[in-house]
Amino acid sequence: MENRIEKYADLLIRSGLNVQKGQNVVISCPVDCAPFARLCAKKAYAAGCREVIVRWTDDELTREKYLHADDSVFDEVPRWVSDMHNDLSAGGVAWLSIAASDPEALSGVDPDRITRDDAAGGKALKPFRDRQMSNFFPWCVASIPTKAWAKKVFPELSAEDAVAALWEKILDAVRVYDDTDPVEEWKKHNANLRKRADTLNAYNFKYLKYKNSLGTDLTIELPESHIWVGGEEKCAAGHMFNANMPTEEVFTSPKRDGVNGIVYASKPLVVNGDIAENFCFKFKDGKIVNIHAEKGQELLETATTVDEGASFLGEVALVPYDSPISNSGILFYNTLFDENASCHLAFGDAYPCVKGGNDMTREELDKFGINASITHEDFMVGTKDLSITGITHDGKEIPVFTDGNFAF
Repeated sequence: MENRIEKYADLLIRSGLNVQKGQNVVISCPVDCAPFARLCAKKAYAAGCREVIVRWTDDELTREKYLHADDSVFDEVPRWVSDMHNDLSAGGVAWLSIAASDPEALSGVDPDRITRDDAAGGKALKPFRDRQMSNFFPWCVASIPTKAWAKKVFPELSAEDAVAALWEKILDAVRVYDDTDPVEEWKKHNANLRKRADTLNAYNFKYLKYKNSLGTDLTIELPESHIWVGGEEKCAAGHMFNANMPTEEVFTSPKRDGVNGIVYASKPLVVNGDIAENFCFKFKDGKIVNIHAEKGQELLETATTVDEGASFLGEVALVPYDSPISNSGILFYNTLFDENASCHLAFGDAYPCVKGGNDMTREELDKFGINASITHEDFMVGTKDLSITGITHDGKEIPVFTDGNFAF
């Protein structure tokens, strides 16, 4: 296990971020994961980075803040926090985020405090977020187990055994094995995702129509000159990187006002430190006009109204039902993994997935119907019987998904 974990850290630095000599590296990480952060720092320095800067997080302290801090705290962001994110991103830093939170860390917290905190952060960190969404700097989101998260995934095991079991599942998901080179494995994986994106780009669909037995009946219009991407991406300096490890998706941006119908979630969603289950969204002219959830109704209503753009879609992602993570049979309660086990959509901010989008102004992106928001939340919609039909600009209907998997 120690050998695989070290190979994983090396993979995140070499392929996830593709750290360059003289480049600063930020590691955002829970305090529970400090040993792994130190290992990543060693790998970053070995790759020639200039300095490793660590931004620690802590679920328990965050919960205490939301429960007991003065109310005024949630309408402001300390200057040092905004300066750190905005200044470092402007310099082309490589940013590694270890996403390993307790899925229910903020259960019972006043949702108004979370919403106001998100709004303040979205405003103060807008330069950072804009650069991230346009891939100005290389960034990577990855995960390692914590006790709270592992026990949620494997409640029948002891904390120690649950962590070990989750380590195994994570390392399998990111293609890290004892007898192979994960960097080479990811080169092959990225090439396969590019081929799939190339096929979708050749069709140049105008619409996608989703249907399944849960009740999903949704039509999504795609922007003129949209592009599908998947796997590694290119930052402004010209270096390739992988924003998510693991990733099984190819994705694009929907047209902001071109979504109509109803879509049912196929997996629970962890959002704002709590869990929503068995929910659906109804769309009209792009906007969410109705939400129904068996659990987490208020949670979803809060998340989709943090600003105007939060109630519109920002991402369309295709993942085969028979993907490695899906076939593991594990519900991770972590969006990074669960979204790569299922076709998913995201409400909120959109990646600029149109030709030349990374170099466009906000006004230019608006003309293509690319949504803008301070939030971006993926939710899973893929099922074993999901069908997706692509409609070309001349009206031809092409099967894209049949019985949950790609038709080509």
